[in-house]
Amino acid sequence: MSLPFDLIRRRGLMLVLSSPSGAGKTTLSHRLLKTDSEVSLSVSVTTRTPRKGEVNGRDYTFVKRGDFDLMVKHGELLEHATVFENSYGTPRAPVEEALAKGRDVLFDIDWQGTQQLAEKARADLVSIFILPPSWKELERRLKDRAQDDLSEINHRMAKAADEMSHWAEYDYVIVNLNLDQSVEAIRSILLAERLKRYRQLGLSEFVANLKTGK
Repeated sequence: MSLPFDLIRRRGLMLVLSSPSGAGKTTLSHRLLKTDSEVSLSVSVTTRTPRKGEVNGRDYTFVKRGDFDLMVKHGELLEHATVFENSYGTPRAPVEEALAKGRDVLFDIDWQGTQQLAEKARADLVSIFILPPSWKELERRLKDRAQDDLSEINHRMAKAADEMSHWAEYDYVIVNLNLDQSVEAIRSILLAERLKRYRQLGLSEFVANLKTGK
């Protein structure tokens, strides 16, 4: 999704997608990354074990508990949280580098991580909460993806109500009834946020050149 006047230098933004497990944020993230070359995924570090098909360094960077704790201690993470007894965090350096180059960074994180990003870099943050169309549909999606056993599914369903209670903390809310429509809604939000005046760092220079006929 190129800007209509992409000659103007801009600062990148941090786009957060959050949802209870099964509401579709991971699928939506993958669709957005495939259709927008200006967005890159923030690869989180985590202490949990890899799931089938996950690749270290692509889906997550899998680290030992001690290494994770050191990253927290040294301030190397923009945000970190513990979910279902596993810890997750966002490395600071690659995100800051991407934003400075005008690239947008996509985060697939929960409400705890989003709160921390808001505290540290509110001006760079655009947050979207994804809701399922119904409780029954959320349960069906968790079962159909076949990643967890029944006890884990029940645990995630019990946690979902608490997670959904944080919807009001987000800039935007999307009910994910239709995948294509949800992707288009995210793309529309992203375009509007990219065009915000304060993110267009080269706007003053561009206008000055217009006034002088350059």
